[in-house]
Amino acid sequence: MNDSKKLDVDIGQDHIVIQRRYDALGAVNDLLIAIWFLIGSFFFLKESLTTDGTWLFILGSAQLLIKPLIKLVSLIHVGRVYKRSNQR
Repeated sequence: MNDSKKLDVDIGQDHIVIQRRYDALGAVNDLLIAIWFLIGSFFFLKESLTTDGTWLFILGSAQLLIKPLIKLVSLIHVGRVYKRSNQR
């Protein structure tokens, strides 16, 4: 396969470090989403906490928007590092 058709680009240690940081950020985001939805679900069991539970669901939903942003920023970051490594 010629080099122009490769999907995975090797830019060495920089790629690994960058990817691990964004993976960790994504994992923390996913954990927080799960926590907000779980606590919100319990809050719906008691009528006096329903409003707070709704806000936790809104917070979790907003964080679902962050997931693709983290991935997009990761791809842009790796792309920039790749460009810099090719300019050397």
